[in-house]
Amino acid sequence: MTLETSDHEELRPIPIKAAHYPSLSGKGVLITGGGSGIGMYLVEAFCAQGARVGFIDINAEASARVADVCEQETGNRPQFRIADLTDIGQLKAAVAGLRQSLGPLTVLVNNAGNDDRLPVEDITPEYWDERFNTNLRHQFFTAQSVLPDMAEGGAIINMGSNSWMQGVATLICYTTAKSAVQGLTKCLARELGSRKIRVNSIAPGWILTDRQVTRAKKVFQDKFDDYLAKQCLKEFLLPPDVARMALFLAADDSRMITGQTFVVDGGVV
Repeated sequence: MTLETSDHEELRPIPIKAAHYPSLSGKGVLITGGGSGIGMYLVEAFCAQGARVGFIDINAEASARVADVCEQETGNRPQFRIADLTDIGQLKAAVAGLRQSLGPLTVLVNNAGNDDRLPVEDITPEYWDERFNTNLRHQFFTAQSVLPDMAEGGAIINMGSNSWMQGVATLICYTTAKSAVQGLTKCLARELGSRKIRVNSIAPGWILTDRQVTRAKKVFQDKFDDYLAKQCLKEFLLPPDVARMALFLAADDSRMITGQTFVVDGGVV
């Protein structure tokens, strides 16, 4: 089984019509890492719901392209700010800028992350800290930054991974950070529940974004079918599969769901 993609074009799977959530219309939504991968599909999915969407990314060119595509596909142009999320000052300034443009941000999807691989012997203290700053720390500080907007309630969705549940080799910094997302989610849900703020996380499996397909072809050419064999459902996992779960968790339809992690991996774990 093969999955083809251009070297210059983001993988765009055949769309399946998503559910419509009236409660998301007009709602202020913030997505981190919205310029590529799963993030760009999250941006498009929330734009299609009629939400007021803002996203933060480090890549200005990619972000502008996502905004253009979303406007063409949905008629709803998202706003974006450029920031390095490992710099908390830049992060807070980006959140403030989007708030000024869009109004209160009552849905947060903490999506940004990076799953670089390195053998145990090659990991330095500096690399460890940089990976945690990339995959974990900004989730807390972004949530902290939007709390003033959620005085009447809100929804926070943290992006985890099923990789720590499998114990994937050469990913120890990433998997350790992503396992901590579950603890972050549980504690925030407990502390913020009295404010009517729901906090959940999504743990995706191997989602075939353009980056993952390109890397798999170069490094893991024989792994597509191996991973598919682990799944109960024998279809490739695509970014909209994650986006649809995020829509549900952001909408009022999930109003009594909090502190939970939802695994979207086709039944690997």
